[in-house]
Amino acid sequence: MNSSAAQVRVRVPRIAEYAVERARLTVVPRRRTRAARVPFVALVSIILLGGVVGLLLFNTSMQQASFASTALEEQADTLAARQQTLEMDLDRLRDPQRIATKAQHLGMVQAGNPAFLELGADRVVGEPSSGTAATPFRINPRPPAKPAAINPAPHVVVVPAPTQGTGSNSSDDTARGATAKPGSRAKMHQ
Repeated sequence: MNSSAAQVRVRVPRIAEYAVERARLTVVPRRRTRAARVPFVALVSIILLGGVVGLLLFNTSMQQASFASTALEEQADTLAARQQTLEMDLDRLRDPQRIATKAQHLGMVQAGNPAFLELGADRVVGEPSSGTAATPFRINPRPPAKPAAINPAPHVVVVPAPTQGTGSNSSDDTARGATAKPGSRAKMHQ
């Protein structure tokens, strides 16, 4: 066993020396390798170009949508105005006074008094009469009467005509004063 222990003693220093030699650090000269800049620049350029094109397409689509919504709003306004016009025409055509006037022009007359039949009592209630053209029928309502405050009675002032005389009348003096000179008028008022 001695020989194996001696062999181990001889081997351990050799392994240690070998490990120390391997473990020694030495300065390694730096390799100057340039990273390829062309692919990086190309990638950044493509990303920027894609962003600008995407932004331009988005802006264009938003403008097209704005134009379409403006056109639809104008169309909706036109259709709303047309609907309102048609509703006004329909109201005018449904006016009972217009219908009554048309009926009179067609020769129709107002109905007379109706009679009612009571079936259980076998009798007629009311006196029936036929309508005639001679029966007056007012289609248009009378205009409302104006209140007295809005329609006052006229106030009439009667001015007597000046008399043609030679006497010393006050109206005569007034008439003379109108034709007199300005200096003489001042004397009259004093």
